[in-house]
Amino acid sequence: MMNSDTLTQIRNDFPILSRDIHGKQLIYLDSAASSQKPQKVIDAMANFMSTSYANVHRGVHQLASESTDAYEHSRRMVADFAGTKPEQIVFTMGATDAINMVAAGFVGPHIEPGDEIIISILEHHANIVPWHFLRERHGAVLKFLPMDDVFGLDLDQLSGLITPRTKMIALTHQSNVTGAVTDISKVVDIAHAAGIPVLLDGCQGAVHQQLSLDASGVDFYAFTAHKLYGPTGIGVLWAKKEHLEAMQPVRGGGEMIDVVTKDQVTYAPSPGHLEAGTPAIIEAVGFGAALEYLQGHSFDELQAHEMALAEHMRDQARSRNWLTSFAHPSGSGCFSFSVDGVHPHDLSTFLDQQGIAIRAGHHCAQPLMHELGQTATARASFGIYNTHAEVDAFFDGLDQAYGFFSRFR
Repeated sequence: MMNSDTLTQIRNDFPILSRDIHGKQLIYLDSAASSQKPQKVIDAMANFMSTSYANVHRGVHQLASESTDAYEHSRRMVADFAGTKPEQIVFTMGATDAINMVAAGFVGPHIEPGDEIIISILEHHANIVPWHFLRERHGAVLKFLPMDDVFGLDLDQLSGLITPRTKMIALTHQSNVTGAVTDISKVVDIAHAAGIPVLLDGCQGAVHQQLSLDASGVDFYAFTAHKLYGPTGIGVLWAKKEHLEAMQPVRGGGEMIDVVTKDQVTYAPSPGHLEAGTPAIIEAVGFGAALEYLQGHSFDELQAHEMALAEHMRDQARSRNWLTSFAHPSGSGCFSFSVDGVHPHDLSTFLDQQGIAIRAGHHCAQPLMHELGQTATARASFGIYNTHAEVDAFFDGLDQAYGFFSRFR
């Protein structure tokens, strides 16, 4: 359990948490959508712009050298955080971009009509729509792995979906709706026994689970900075070295080339051939600072704190028979639910008046909403800065909301 002094210091590191919303101190429970930023990240980006900014990998002047060093330092920080090597880290515009790159540049060039992609009902649209592009443009077939009765993936059904036409298995590492964590080793064992590569959407998993990508067995892993207390506009594609070398570029331009002539183009060595144009330099610096901040704390302590918050929330929910939970019983990071007779948007608006920020909607997971029989749910999600007292305040707000809206039935 995180001690109170550590938690107080963490909260003090995030300046936005001192803000009042509608006259109430902010309680931010929407970190699964995007996390808040510590002062270290804000300062790193501002200082870099003030003292060292220039384009990278191009100039030979002092600022260009400093900027390139800072950019590549961040790549090394990402690699260290993820348990891999810098040359296997591709900076992207985000996890969505990374998955699209794999779909278009690795799978797409070899897809024939009738070839199959296995995804799951728990997926975020970022890990559904890129595969729909292959369905629309190349005749691929999408197969959906169902969930079990506790809102996790039913991996016992995975083998039965695989055929000789299966070309990729692309699954969430951790659901952004139910909080369920995928058993990576089981997926990899089943997939690799059939010679099929595995991609994991790690947007939530990278935040709440310790990564060791080289040892994981997966083939591709995508995650983003803005859910890891870093800036928007930058994410990561990690892949096994042989897969990166085999990927075709999906964007062309400066930096990703070796030689360009009127007749042909040759590409930079991997992973450079996948990073076209001027990259998100300032954002990369902020990303590195975010990871440095996280690595200044014990991951085990942070994870235990978030798990305790999730369990406290599930305990509170059990005592309210008008609340339906869609949270995995051992999940972390988020808690999705509905309140009898109250639309999630109305609930979120009511809580906002009390300074409590949650998410309401389909959470970019419309197939899952359909499976749950919902058009939308409410979702509270945690960061390392949340407290048990905030969970209690959240449920006090839910009690008031339920009482208020009950008057109109």
